[in-house]
Amino acid sequence: MDIQVGSIVKLKKQHPCGSNEWEVLRIGADFRIKCLGCGHQIMIPRRTIEKSIKEIKEKA
Repeated sequence: MDIQVGSIVKLKKQHPCGSNEWEVLRIGADFRIKCLGCGHQIMIPRRTIEKSIKEIKEKA
């Protein structure tokens, strides 16, 4: 998977706010992603995020 800092990823499941698009802020063993709906940030393990990605977009 070609994920870069600043990429927008669409995940299979929605965040409770209703959005399923996240901005990648940090890449490593864990990813830091920010919800584009409400701004909530989370750390998520690489393996988990790679399985749950539906689509990758480059930031406009």
